[in-house]
Amino acid sequence: MLSIIAALDEEGGIGFKNQIPWHLPVDLGRFKKLTMGHHLILGRKTYQSIGKPLPGRRMIVLSRNPEYKLTGSRLAGSLQDALQIARDAGDSEVFVIGGAEIYQLALPIADRMYLSHVHTTSKADVYFPAYDADNWLKICEQEFPADQANPIGHTFRHLIRKISP
Repeated sequence: MLSIIAALDEEGGIGFKNQIPWHLPVDLGRFKKLTMGHHLILGRKTYQSIGKPLPGRRMIVLSRNPEYKLTGSRLAGSLQDALQIARDAGDSEVFVIGGAEIYQLALPIADRMYLSHVHTTSKADVYFPAYDADNWLKICEQEFPADQANPIGHTFRHLIRKISP
């Protein structure tokens, strides 16, 4: 199963200068819980912004440069190659965690999306790709108001792809 996980602002912004434009500990905790023990597929820029492999997860970095050096993560030249690595390892759910180009590649074949809609408009230079909401069924929606630890409210949505009749 291929899942996309992302946090985006009201205009679809997901990043600015290779950083997430907000800090929401509750959302980071959800990300950790959902992705723990799974393969994560991400682009080189996203990998560089994280700076290191995430504990308890296996990271597969997509890069057009076959000589790109990684420590503690795998390199793949295509989304299909990355998915094959995860399948060969027997992973039941593989997560695409960014950036925008990788989300765009994964959208046509993803089975699930876990989206955190952050209730703000931030300065962004990277955006989540547009998708047809009619192709997705919302199976869970939770509101998280701003609080002392999470200064911006957000709505978490779990979507699954609708099966064509």
